[in-house]
Amino acid sequence: MTTADLTERTAEVVDLPTVVIVGRPNVGKSTLFNRIMGSQQAIVEDQPGITRDRKELEASWLEVEFRLIDTGGWMPPGHGSDLDDKVSAQVEEAVDDADVVLFVVDASVGLTDDDSMIANWLRRSGHEVMVIANKADNDRRETDRWEFLSLGLGDPIPVSALHGRRAGDLLDEVVARFPDEARAPRDHPGEPGSGDDPDDVAPDAPRIAIVGRPNVGKSTLFNRLVGEDRAVVHDMAGTTRDAIDTLVETEDGPMVFIDTAGMRRKGRIDDSTEYYSMVRALRAIDDADVALLVIDGTEGVTSQDQRLAERVDASGCPILIVLNKWELVGAEDRIDVMSELHRKLAFVGDAPILKISALTGKNVTRLLPHLRESIAQYHTRLPTKDVNKVLAAAQQRAPGPKGAKVLYAMQGATDPPTFTLFVNREIPATYLRYLERTIREEFGLGSTAIKMRVRKRS
Repeated sequence: MTTADLTERTAEVVDLPTVVIVGRPNVGKSTLFNRIMGSQQAIVEDQPGITRDRKELEASWLEVEFRLIDTGGWMPPGHGSDLDDKVSAQVEEAVDDADVVLFVVDASVGLTDDDSMIANWLRRSGHEVMVIANKADNDRRETDRWEFLSLGLGDPIPVSALHGRRAGDLLDEVVARFPDEARAPRDHPGEPGSGDDPDDVAPDAPRIAIVGRPNVGKSTLFNRLVGEDRAVVHDMAGTTRDAIDTLVETEDGPMVFIDTAGMRRKGRIDDSTEYYSMVRALRAIDDADVALLVIDGTEGVTSQDQRLAERVDASGCPILIVLNKWELVGAEDRIDVMSELHRKLAFVGDAPILKISALTGKNVTRLLPHLRESIAQYHTRLPTKDVNKVLAAAQQRAPGPKGAKVLYAMQGATDPPTFTLFVNREIPATYLRYLERTIREEFGLGSTAIKMRVRKRS
């Protein structure tokens, strides 16, 4: 199987109308995105250039569902840096698939040359465009919106995304632009064909978080896995700000891949944007079924890599170690890199180690079998009689110190597998690790975390 065959994007699996928010930097696009979603989904900061990647979620208004996409600030080619050009390319790709484009302008600033250039581009695109005069916080600002009539894109709609002023009126107008079939009521739960019958509902797609230090190749790997340039890739550290997730159909079924911001030590975080980026990345780890820890093979394992591995291990989800840029590591250095990795990350146990090149795609296809195995281990549910049989045999081979004994055991939860041991007296930590290792080996739980809870008989 080639890299091109690895995945195919499945955002269109549910045929929902698509609404894309565009505009120049710092006009309040992400604030409007959060207002429509009804929660703080995108990072918002009072400075331009915070949003860089496309962030796509499902939204609804008056029971009409649609896909909502937040984008970075668009700039014409040659008017910004190389990074600005890549952000603009992401915006243009989003608009290509749009049913309705919300062109956000700043009513408090008025019409700018950049607004005019964006309007010229949008008119050529041939898409349905609505001009949104944001920051219209009062009646006077609402009157100022008429200046934007000169853009030639219809009557501007005044809103205040921050305060919610006229947000409902805006959404009424957005929904009215959808095709009739998109505005038709959906089937009610339980009706034939609604998909809400328990037997018809597909299991939730597993979530795979791609984590690591800044500039180790996370976004490059993310784009390789989802099969398109979904995230902005640049050699400047910290390019990714928000956690971007994409549903992908693989040969093993649907999976959600999550690109996260690079995480540095807290002491080196010097602005609120990076802080919130880190918070989103940590939340993605906590919600993930598997974490891919990406390490720069040319630098080897750093102390920050160790801390990230500890954080992932503490979350309870399985970890796969990905040595990226392996093609740049000299043959004489590879043994040293592997030796250092085994020494510094020994606490993650038997976590698979994959040596890849996200840039060229070499060995990326080998991730899927390991992901499939790790996900299965994470959701493992073991029969109580089998657990007790294995623990009884383990205690017979090596009895507990000072008469300590597990009288009965059961698995209380999955994600990760969690076992409750009922004992006659306190179990030493070393013996508990022996029992945990036995369970792991006997049931083939590999690198997934295992939680052991001890209850002393009263």
